Amino acid sequence: MPFDMETTKIRNNISQNRDTALLFPLAIIAAVIFIGGLSLIYLTDDKSNPFSEMYLMPWVLLLGVTIAIPNVYLIYKGKFHLFHPLCFAAWSYFIPGFFIGGLLLASNLSQPFYLAFVEDEHYNLPLTLFYIAVGYAGLSVGFFLPFAKSAGGRIKNLLPVWEWEARKLLIPGLLLLAIGWANNIIAFSFGILGYQKVDEIGQFDGLLFLLTLLWMQGSFILWLSIFKTNKLDFNHYMIIALLLATSLAKAAFQGNRGSLVSIFFMVACAFVFSVKRLKFKHRVYGAGILVTVMIVGMIYGTTFRSVKGIESQISTGEYAGNILKTFDKLGEQDLTQNLGEGFAALAERLEAVSSLAVVVANHEKLEPYEEGYGLKDNIWNDSLYFFIPRPLWKEKPVGSSPRDFSALYFNFGDNSFIITPMGDLLRNFGSVGILLGMMLLGFVLSVIYSSLIENQDFSYWRITLYYVLLTSVSYEGFYGTLFPNMIRYGLIAVVGIIFINFLAKNRRKI
Repeated sequence: MPFDMETTKIRNNISQNRDTALLFPLAIIAAVIFIGGLSLIYLTDDKSNPFSEMYLMPWVLLLGVTIAIPNVYLIYKGKFHLFHPLCFAAWSYFIPGFFIGGLLLASNLSQPFYLAFVEDEHYNLPLTLFYIAVGYAGLSVGFFLPFAKSAGGRIKNLLPVWEWEARKLLIPGLLLLAIGWANNIIAFSFGILGYQKVDEIGQFDGLLFLLTLLWMQGSFILWLSIFKTNKLDFNHYMIIALLLATSLAKAAFQGNRGSLVSIFFMVACAFVFSVKRLKFKHRVYGAGILVTVMIVGMIYGTTFRSVKGIESQISTGEYAGNILKTFDKLGEQDLTQNLGEGFAALAERLEAVSSLAVVVANHEKLEPYEEGYGLKDNIWNDSLYFFIPRPLWKEKPVGSSPRDFSALYFNFGDNSFIITPMGDLLRNFGSVGILLGMMLLGFVLSVIYSSLIENQDFSYWRITLYYVLLTSVSYEGFYGTLFPNMIRYGLIAVVGIIFINFLAKNRRKI
C-alpha cells in the first residue's frame, strides 16, 4: 500500500505539467546513451578514442548529476519552468559552458592557448569542475532555504497590484522603446556600447548605460502584450517588424557573439510567460532557433571583430562601414566555410572550464599582485562603493575590471576573459566562499522569484521586473558586480514600470 500511495503521488505531481514530464524519458534516454558510451570508452584501448582526457570524465559526470538533481526535483514537484532561476542558470550557462564545455575539453575539441597557464592539469582541471559543482549546489541550497520563500511571500503582499490591458500597452511601450533607443545611440557615440572602449570613464557613463536598458524593457513589454493578444491586427505586425529591426540593428552594432542569444532569451521569456502551456512543437522550434542564433551570432561576431581589429573608438560612420565590410566578407565566403567557422567559434566560446581553471591554478601565487591591478578585495569594494554616484566621487575606483583581471591572469589586457562568480569567490574568500557566496545568490533569487512570480496570476509589471533582475545575473562575470548590478537594473526597471503604469492609466488595487 505505501508503494501504491507513493506511485500515485508521483503520477499526480507529474500530471500537473505534462510538458515537463516529457523531460523524464528524454533524460533517461540521454543518461543511458551517455553512460553506455562512457562504459565503451573505458573498455576500449583504441587510439582513436575521442575522449583522450578520460580523467576528466568522472568529474564532468559529477557536475552533470549536480545540475540535474535540483531540476529533476522541480519536475517532481510540478514547478519546473524554463525561466525558473535554477533552470535558467542550468540551461543558459552551466550545461553549455561547463558540462558540455567539460566534454569538449575532455575530448580535446577545445584547446585554448591559456591552458598553458594551468599548471598540473590533472589536478587543477578536476578541481575546477568540482568547484563548479559546489557553486551550482550552493545556488540550489540557497534557493530552497525555507525562510527565503517566506521572505518573498511577505514582500509579495506589500507590492501593488497593477492590472494592465494588452491594447493599452502599445503606445507606452513604444515610447519607452524610443527613449531607450535614443540612449543607445548616445551611448554608442560616446564609445560605451559596441566593440569599442573609452580611454577614460566619464562621470555619467554608468547612468547613460543604465538608461539604454529601457530599450530592452520596452521591447519586453511589447512582446508580452503581443503574445497576450488573441487576434493580431496591422498595428501589431508593424510593431513586430519594428522590434525585429531594432533588435537586429542593435545586435549588428554591438559586434559581439552573444547579442542574438540575448534577444532570443528576451522573446522566449515573454512567450513562455504569456502562453498557458508550452507544446512540444514550441520546445522543438525554440531549440532550433536558439542553435541557429548561436551559430549566426558566432559567425557574425567573429567576422566583425576580425574586420574591425582592435577595440579603439572610431566615428559612427567608420563603425557602420565595418558592419558593411563584415557582410561583404561573409558574402564572399561559401556556406560551408561560414558554418565551419561558426561551429569552431561556438565550441571555443562554449567551453568555460579552462578559463576558470586559470584562476583555480594561479589565484594563490598571483594574490600579492592583485592590489597593483585594483583587484584585491574587489567583492567588498564593489559592495561598499557602488551606491555612491561617480559625479559625487570622481576618483571612485573602477572595482571589478575585466581588463585588469585579464592582464594579470592571462597576460593579455585587450580582451575580457571569463572569471565566473565561483572564480571571483575563490580569489576573495577561498573554497568555502564558493559555497557560501552561491548560497547567498540562490537565497536572493528565491526571494525575487517568490515575491514576483511563484503562485501568482499573470502580471505585466512583475514579469518584466523579474526578467530584468534574472538576466542581470551573469554567470561568467565577477561575483562582486552581481548584487550592485541587480540593484541598478532593478531601479531602472522600476522607473520604466512607473512610466508605463502612468501612461496606461490602469486602476490600482493595493
